[in-house]
Amino acid sequence: MRILFGLVLVFGIGLAGFAVYLAKTRFDEYQATLAEQQAKLASNVPLEPVFVMKRRIAYGEKITKKDVKIVAWPENAIPGGAFQDGKVLFPENGDLRTALRIMEKDEALMAVKVTEPGEDAGVSSRLAKGMRAFALRVDVSTGVSGFLRPGDLVDVYWTGNARGRSVTTLIQTNLQLLAVDQIADSDRNAPTVARTVTVMASPQRVAALAQAQSTGRLTLSLVGAGDDTEIAEIEIGQNELLGIEREIIVEEEKKRVCTVRTRKGAEVVEIPIQCPE
Repeated sequence: MRILFGLVLVFGIGLAGFAVYLAKTRFDEYQATLAEQQAKLASNVPLEPVFVMKRRIAYGEKITKKDVKIVAWPENAIPGGAFQDGKVLFPENGDLRTALRIMEKDEALMAVKVTEPGEDAGVSSRLAKGMRAFALRVDVSTGVSGFLRPGDLVDVYWTGNARGRSVTTLIQTNLQLLAVDQIADSDRNAPTVARTVTVMASPQRVAALAQAQSTGRLTLSLVGAGDDTEIAEIEIGQNELLGIEREIIVEEEKKRVCTVRTRKGAEVVEIPIQCPE
């Protein structure tokens, strides 16, 4: 009985050892295959560190070191303006950047989505170099029924009296909206009936808009996303609107007639002659 028990024990130990051997062999093969694949991946696609969001960030929130993390990003697919250097993203003076738009978790952090260090998310942070902010008065009809939002492009039409007739003229094209009323958040989609919109324009365009706003009525027209169509000069008056052709009357020059008067007694006679030059 003891001999049988011993044989069973020896057989069980041998079977267990064989199982461990097979498992170790399979594990070693898996590790070798994984290492080989990682080596191939590293050699084919170089990776670079990129800062991404650890959580969802809303417009106007300050971005801290706790809100970001570093991930390995394919070198040939790094988004333009992505932050890769922590010293650039978080300066030594401790000034924080502010989100200019909503960013989702694991989204790459890019310069266009945040302000400069220490700035808030106000209109001034969105002004390009040499550009100015200018407010236009609008209502439901002139402001595209409230469907304007920061970041949109608009054309501006002026309606008033020019050269003795009422006309509507396209005066500015592709002006970028910086804010609608006091809202500068471009991620808001709900329509709002605004009283003013703030546009970004050069100083010369600002002067033209100020003059147009004081002498007539301005109407905004929303430009479609990605529309880069070149628009020619547009001016529509009442006659063009109704299809009335203006009659141009040209008076013919009256022909000059020169005469010489002679008197024969009580009779006066006029004799036509060639007029002197």
